[in-house]
Amino acid sequence: MARGEGGRKGDSGRLSRAAAPGPRRRPILSNSPPKRHGLLPAITRFVTDGSPGRRGAIFDLDGVVTHTAQVHFAAWKRLFDAFLAARGDAALFNEDDYRRYVDGLPRYDGVMAFLHARGIGLPHGEPSDPPEAETICGLGNRKNRYFREALEREGVEVYQDTLALIERLRADGVGTALVSSSRNARAVLEAAGLTRLFDVILDGSDAAVEGLKGKPAPDIFLAAAARLGVEPTHAFVVEDATSGVAAGRAGGFGLVVGLDRSGQADALREAGADVVLPDLAPPEETPQPFPANPDDLRRLLAGRRPAVFLDYDGTLTPIVARPDLAVLSAHMRRAVQRLGGLCPLAIVSGRDRADVERLVGLGGLIYAGSHGFDIAGPGGLRIEHDQGAVFSAAVARAAARVKTALSGIEGALVEPKKFAVAVHYRQVAERDFGRLEAAVDEVAAAVPELKKSHGKKVFELRPRFDWDKGKAVLWLLDALNLDETEVLPIYVGDDETDEDAFRALRAQGIGILVGDHGGPSAACYRVETPDDVSCLLGALAETLELRDG
Repeated sequence: MARGEGGRKGDSGRLSRAAAPGPRRRPILSNSPPKRHGLLPAITRFVTDGSPGRRGAIFDLDGVVTHTAQVHFAAWKRLFDAFLAARGDAALFNEDDYRRYVDGLPRYDGVMAFLHARGIGLPHGEPSDPPEAETICGLGNRKNRYFREALEREGVEVYQDTLALIERLRADGVGTALVSSSRNARAVLEAAGLTRLFDVILDGSDAAVEGLKGKPAPDIFLAAAARLGVEPTHAFVVEDATSGVAAGRAGGFGLVVGLDRSGQADALREAGADVVLPDLAPPEETPQPFPANPDDLRRLLAGRRPAVFLDYDGTLTPIVARPDLAVLSAHMRRAVQRLGGLCPLAIVSGRDRADVERLVGLGGLIYAGSHGFDIAGPGGLRIEHDQGAVFSAAVARAAARVKTALSGIEGALVEPKKFAVAVHYRQVAERDFGRLEAAVDEVAAAVPELKKSHGKKVFELRPRFDWDKGKAVLWLLDALNLDETEVLPIYVGDDETDEDAFRALRAQGIGILVGDHGGPSAACYRVETPDDVSCLLGALAETLELRDG
């Protein structure tokens, strides 16, 4: 499955295994660049076609709004693996079983569908059956217990692309509804703080009380449309499960969007999706030049307090041949120090935190090293992932292997870090590049705890873990109580890894690309060089001093 897991910050201030930021609770900023907050083309055409009548949008929960599919899968697998093992069946529950038999179905229907596929018959029982009962309802209730335990332990991660779309739809007067076959839908929404986003919520418990048939029957979708006060032809459905897409098609809805987050685009089309999308983010475009006019900058801030996040290499310093040569200039250090005294400012780098903190050499700032895996700042702020020791051991093994593998390639530079191994090839001859990448790929295969990522003339072997600069920035906004409408997050970076942060902030902030990737970017704006970044920081500081002084 392509979906990851969410988590929560523990009482100790350390991040749990899959710690992810909580739900974003801020509206779309109306003065942010419109192209970053526009609707997707198919949805734009549907909600602006000019025909009379209010429009409605109906969203599934798991896999569309929240990132809990892996938690559901784990609960189903725990249930069925133990059940099958007790019967002596060696063919355990797998991801294909999840997609084919239980994804999107009411819980008891999912139990029946899977057991029927395995040729197993059980009495249906009653919804009040205890989880230990060997009945359809008993197994379903056991799965629910496992899911609730995992939800409490791991928390909820929210799809930011969906959140941004829903907030824009609501701002445009489109009614929003949440439908789910899960009886846990309200608990998930409350845990994520998302209840406010929906005018109507219908879940598996409502369906049972009202006698609504489960997907692929359209009953729950039609009931949601009725409660929104819209005709089905004036509402669109967003679903990631084939059963949900089939339900939307059967209900005669005006647009059925299949959301393919797990590689089943063809199946979604066959089920009746009008359009299949990999995500719900607006298309990326070429960033605009950052406004140099002071009046434009004042309008951009519009009375809001910026929170600034800066990459280091290629942003605060030019790209150089060796990492140790990337030294912060005196004028850049002054610009960072000046702005850091006026608003929250964080350095977010792929370097080790201690390394970038030493290079910048300024107190009072937040330093996020290893792509946000290791964070420290004023007031005792200190976050490091609980699995750090596990990943550090994997990094040590990978570093030793890659040094040996690349020992015969001139110009290759291996940089071991606390949570990653960087392989710099800026000085490697083109004829040797293929051999270098093949060696890196071999090490990645031999150390499965790590995955290969790309940067400017560098490969990195990083923890195989759902965490990046974007999630780190969102976590910091939440942890520092900066997730407020009067705060405008601004992220400045130059590399592919910074695109994660640009995407994370598209719904509520501004991304500024340094240089040019040679293609579309999730950043709103661009500047050309680190010198331009210094000017940008100075302009922001001057604007704040004049406005707030």
